[in-house]
Amino acid sequence: MGLTCTTISISNPRKPQLNAIEVRCLADTGALMMSITETIVIQLQLDELEKRVVTIADGSTRKVPLVGLIRIDFENRFCFTGAFVSGNEPLLGAVPMEEMDLVVHPAKQKVIPNPEHPNIPQYIMY
Repeated sequence: MGLTCTTISISNPRKPQLNAIEVRCLADTGALMMSITETIVIQLQLDELEKRVVTIADGSTRKVPLVGLIRIDFENRFCFTGAFVSGNEPLLGAVPMEEMDLVVHPAKQKVIPNPEHPNIPQYIMY
């Protein structure tokens, strides 16, 4: 089993005149949030909302910008979220994957819509 990457479309819903961009990103079920690069921030003219402290893979912490609002599209699903600006590769975390009802298929190393809900996302609300 290896790393699972996928392609998503990211746009700035506050500036609909800007084209969405397609990005290849790591589907990181160990990360909660979306993480994007500074280049994506510049291309989509995203606003910095504040700085937040994050823990990265090596266990260290750092303060990074939180930007938004962004729209993430994957196949027949989408969500709205903020994103941390860090690193040189976008990461699709567990929260946006849950929001779009996506699952990681380890054997195929693919991100797919939840097979139990192939047409529209479905959620548990307690």
